[in-house]
Amino acid sequence: MQVNRAIRFSEVRLIDENGTMVGIVPIEEAQRHADDAGLDLVLISPRPDNPVCRIMDYGRYQFEQSKRAREARRKQKVIEVKEVGFRLTTEEHDLQFKLRHAARFLGEGNRVKISIRFRGREMAYQSQGYELMEEIAERLSEVGEIDRRPMMEGRFMTMFLAPIRSDSGGKKSSDEKEDSEDK
Repeated sequence: MQVNRAIRFSEVRLIDENGTMVGIVPIEEAQRHADDAGLDLVLISPRPDNPVCRIMDYGRYQFEQSKRAREARRKQKVIEVKEVGFRLTTEEHDLQFKLRHAARFLGEGNRVKISIRFRGREMAYQSQGYELMEEIAERLSEVGEIDRRPMMEGRFMTMFLAPIRSDSGGKKSSDEKEDSEDK
């Protein structure tokens, strides 16, 4: 943003510190208004046919903008992608152990990348890999849904699961409300 003497237009549309429109004035007069008020002249709209300037405390404006940006960053949820790896020969206990981890990751709101690594002759059994992926997706269907279907990438088969979105936002459904009112 251009401020004070850096503004290079001969005439500007001026808005004073109270937000009222002063009108189209020469840049020198606009700068004089800003100096009299002890504030800065800030170019809001740099369009050549209709430049608009406003009289404001530019330092305070920058501070408030950075404060809003910090607040927005603090409130946003960062979704990470967690990876859980399998093999075609993964035994049932290990499979359950890894599925519990994947369910926990999905419960925390993260996406999960399920990957199966094929080594050597296992490449001939890709159909078993697709079956394993379907089984994994079915077992995790309560906490996650398929975000990207299983596909081969070199010697790895990958599938992405995303947490199930709750549309209710924590509110009770109408059936639950009636049950709690009856008690």
